[in-house]
Amino acid sequence: MQAPFHIGGAEVRAGQRLTLDLPVAPLQTHAEMAMPVQVLHGTRPGPRLFVSAAMHGDEINGVEIISRLLQRLPFKRLRGTLIAVPVVNVYGFIHQSRYLPDRRDLNRFFPGSEKGSLASRTAWRLMQEIVARCTHGIDLHTGSNHRSNLPQIRA
Repeated sequence: MQAPFHIGGAEVRAGQRLTLDLPVAPLQTHAEMAMPVQVLHGTRPGPRLFVSAAMHGDEINGVEIISRLLQRLPFKRLRGTLIAVPVVNVYGFIHQSRYLPDRRDLNRFFPGSEKGSLASRTAWRLMQEIVARCTHGIDLHTGSNHRSNLPQIRA
């Protein structure tokens, strides 16, 4: 059996599934912003994979892909840990916008900074709490309104 997994101050025991809101940073209005995260921590050791979507808030296909993955995944057979972040750019998703409120593209601010702009702090939190602790990652992107994207995989 594998050791517990810690994320955002929470402990996820082997064989447990946990949903949490990972605090990111307050908006300029002082409203708190948090990323929704689901952690599935298998009973047996294995890779740690993150799957994220909506880095650009108007790229919504990945949100549904992650939802379906979580519904259909045979959790009892899972080796390792799956960390699902269906909406990275919560503000953009709510407002159907590619950008954060300051018109910054979150995907251009990695690895981020703990004390920088909202984009920088969001990128930093994702890197510290999720990306840096995983052995593998998949970040889902799609074309948004008025954009055409061809299918692609970047490694």
